[in-house]
Amino acid sequence: MATYESDHTKFMRDWLKNHPEQIVEQQRGRALWWDKPQDLETARRNAAAQVPQKSYYYDND
Repeated sequence: MATYESDHTKFMRDWLKNHPEQIVEQQRGRALWWDKPQDLETARRNAAAQVPQKSYYYDND
């Protein structure tokens, strides 16, 4: 059974096959914006500091 593949996915596969230097650039961009080291202590403090949200957001009480 064949699975659906969008036109954009096909284009990107073909583009990366024809421009292999872009794979390195893609990885650098991902590292810049997404792949950040995680600090578990900071994540724990942030979770503990959250204030519960009201059940109705626009309630003034």
